[in-house]
Amino acid sequence: MDTYIITLPPQQLPALRGWQATPAHLAYRLGPGPHLFRAGSTSPRGGLMVVDDQDFDGLGPTGPLCQEIVRECQVRGFSGAILDFENRLPPLEQIAAALDEPFARRGWTLIVPERYASAAPHARVAIPSALSGGSLQKRLEEALERFGESRVVLALEKRAEDFFLPSPTGSGQPLTEQELEGLKQRLSPSVFFSGELCARYFTYMSRESGAHFVLFDDGDTLRHKVDVARRLGIHTFLAPWAEVGPHAARIGLQRRPEQTRPRR
Repeated sequence: MDTYIITLPPQQLPALRGWQATPAHLAYRLGPGPHLFRAGSTSPRGGLMVVDDQDFDGLGPTGPLCQEIVRECQVRGFSGAILDFENRLPPLEQIAAALDEPFARRGWTLIVPERYASAAPHARVAIPSALSGGSLQKRLEEALERFGESRVVLALEKRAEDFFLPSPTGSGQPLTEQELEGLKQRLSPSVFFSGELCARYFTYMSRESGAHFVLFDDGDTLRHKVDVARRLGIHTFLAPWAEVGPHAARIGLQRRPEQTRPRR
């Protein structure tokens, strides 16, 4: 049985109704103090909370902050939290470690980035689906070997990047949907599918900057990534509604059964 955890702002929650998915509310951030801050006047309930670290300065004791997170989960009826930490700071590691045992004791889900997996040994570990090289299957096999089947979550990302060739860093210039479509319309390139990366790609030449390699996802590539994970025994998927919403059925989300009205 697949589990889909869908991240979205509380105001977009109605879009998820009718789908068999667990909402993860994009409504929380770490701020000065440090304290937990909730966006606007929203009062989400149920599902999971997503906590980002964009405004976190790393200063102050983390113990009271962790207590705030636990209390918020209790008050809002959340069944867990996703620590969407992009930075790597010792206090963030302390937060992940401090939440690990209390969440596990309550039966709550805690999902952390791979870099924080060792700090929170009971937590689920989010493995990004987007690669610029190598093999998605091998990447997931390595994650399964390190963390075990019960901990690995595939974090689906609908990515598009433009790489200069050669690309020594393995990082490209992110493209918006409009920029990608503009390139495709202007160049009319031959588009290929990489079975190793489970992504589409094309190449082109620029007079100003030389050779380019464009790697991108669509609904079909996301479905391929889900299929690879399933074959390996991974059945929990984390995805942003903003990226996967138009492809929900294609990647495997199921509609909730219609509730039939009782006959009088």
